[in-house]
Amino acid sequence: MTDLFFADEHSDNLVTGEHAPWNILLIDDEPGVHQVTNMVLRDFKFDNRPLNLISAFSGQEGFEVMASRDDIALAIVDVVMETDHAGLELVQRIREDLHNNYTRLVLRTGQPGQAPEEDVIINYDIDDYKDKTELTSNKLMTLMYASLRSYRDICVIDSNRRSLEQVILASTEIFEASSLRAFASAVLKQICNLLNLDGAIFYCTSLNSDFDESDDYRVLAVSGKMAEYETKNKSDLPLGVLSAFEYALRQKSSHVNGDIYTGYFSTSLGSENLLYVSMERELDDMDKQLLDIYASNVAVTYENLLLRDEILDTQRELAYILGEAVEQRSKETGSHVRRVALYSHLFATQYGIDPQLADLIKLASPLHDVGKIAIPDSILKKPGKLDADEWTIMQTHAQLGSDLLRSNDNEVVKMGSIIAGQHHERWDGTGYPNQLKGEDIHIAGRITALADVFDALGSKRYYKDAWPLEEILAEVDKQKGKQFDPKLVDILHENIDEVLKIRELYPD
Repeated sequence: MTDLFFADEHSDNLVTGEHAPWNILLIDDEPGVHQVTNMVLRDFKFDNRPLNLISAFSGQEGFEVMASRDDIALAIVDVVMETDHAGLELVQRIREDLHNNYTRLVLRTGQPGQAPEEDVIINYDIDDYKDKTELTSNKLMTLMYASLRSYRDICVIDSNRRSLEQVILASTEIFEASSLRAFASAVLKQICNLLNLDGAIFYCTSLNSDFDESDDYRVLAVSGKMAEYETKNKSDLPLGVLSAFEYALRQKSSHVNGDIYTGYFSTSLGSENLLYVSMERELDDMDKQLLDIYASNVAVTYENLLLRDEILDTQRELAYILGEAVEQRSKETGSHVRRVALYSHLFATQYGIDPQLADLIKLASPLHDVGKIAIPDSILKKPGKLDADEWTIMQTHAQLGSDLLRSNDNEVVKMGSIIAGQHHERWDGTGYPNQLKGEDIHIAGRITALADVFDALGSKRYYKDAWPLEEILAEVDKQKGKQFDPKLVDILHENIDEVLKIRELYPD
């Protein structure tokens, strides 16, 4: 993780280091004031942290310092500098123009009559107002303690507020994850954000299996030093991680051991989920609270994703079964629909469309020829060339398939209706059944059209032999901008090695 946590807001100075100095800005046009203040505060410490005194000699110079950094804990501002009200104007600009409500602002003046204390306190957002004559060494010390204590507490409150906001935002992103791997990756990303860390993290899960006896536990996502374990099973994990998991499973609860947090949460389906976080620093109470809250929210989403995946697996298998039944009726291989599904997903991903839509196209593409179920055997299985009337009947399978699937509310079936009805449309508008043209053809129809033709040309059928790859690609190029979306033809060429691997994986 390279992004800074809350980089767009006021930085959390409490995490810059245990002994990092407090930055104090002195704004005064008298050099002697800077010298005396530096001498008095030379050995001052608060919360075991020293001071870093920064000098500015005019209101404008002070503003430039404040505008260039967001880590000033306290600014002590002279009222009368380049103008009689330079200090008053400066504190107003700090609050209103810079929107800085964190830095403690103390006005210091040698001419109290110029700006009466009551008027200044009422009209300006400052924390104290001091006459230079009354600001003795002891009172300056008191002022430092009070101001820094106030600044520290404001930072703590604001840090806690922003952390809780991040829990809400992080949970929203997690809830929107569409797959278990996307979910697990989002968990890790958000925990890194929540805790401002780049430690070693990974997430492991299983369903109804014994941890000691089973390798069903699998790593879903990794980060930091654990990246090498991304594709590993439980048995390949480091002993320290396995030990932490075994303890959490025995206790049925999350636990902390030094800088290691092991999260445990289960679902009503019987799934046990484990989250390992190496902080490389001691976890404080806020860290533990955030992790516990987060883990409980994550469990709900995880269970929903398990149910969703089960439904999608069922839909996928039903689509394959129906597609294969149609292919077998026309004496073609069932591997055709699986290859078309995988080609379609590859093309969709490379086209740059939304991952969820790409997954949906993969699920629905096996239904592209479902309308052939209504075509008579005498036409569907005819070994020779179809005559004009027979070809007219054969072409009706596209609209028949679309109509057959159209009325269902299921998103996979609805996408199947689009694909079935449009996979014979052509880029130049000469296709069927509706002579759609160019981008009027749904991207799913355009993708499946190319995947279907590429695979059909490369497969042996009862009416033809399989074409060599060179001839297939030559024909596809010939139809670029005519039958096929030109961008998809380019994608085919750019990913031909991956396409051939799919063909080898699912042969006829």
